[in-house]
Amino acid sequence: MEKVINTYENLFIVSLANGEDAAKETVNKFTTLIANNAEIVEVAEWGKRRLAYLINDESEGYYTVVTFKTASDFPAELDRLFNIDENVMRAMTIKLDVKAIEKNNAAKKAPVVEAAEVAEVAEVVADAE
Repeated sequence: MEKVINTYENLFIVSLANGEDAAKETVNKFTTLIANNAEIVEVAEWGKRRLAYLINDESEGYYTVVTFKTASDFPAELDRLFNIDENVMRAMTIKLDVKAIEKNNAAKKAPVVEAAEVAEVAEVVADAE
C-alpha cells in the first residue's frame, strides 16, 4: 500500500537561557531532522520574540515555523523528540488542508473588480431587460 503524504506546519519555541547561538544550534538540529525525514516546503525563523506569558520563568524565546510534507507517522515522532529536548519550550504540529490553502491563494490572485465597473455592468443588464 502506498503511503499518504500530508502537509504539516510545525511551530517550536526554543529557550534562550543558554544564549541565542545555542538556540540557533537547536533550530538547526530540528530542521535537519525534518529535512532528513520529510520534504521541507518553507522554514521561517521568526527569531527572538517576547512570550505572552512566562514559560519556565523565561519571558523570551526563539520562534521557528517549518512547513513540510511527509507520511503521517513522522509528526508523532517529531513531537516525541521535541518533548525530550530540554531546550524546546513549546512545540505544536498541525496538519494543513492543502485544498483550502490553494483556494485561498487563488482568491487572493483573482482580479479586483472596481465599484464603478459593477455599476456599469448593472446598467447594461438593466438596459437589456
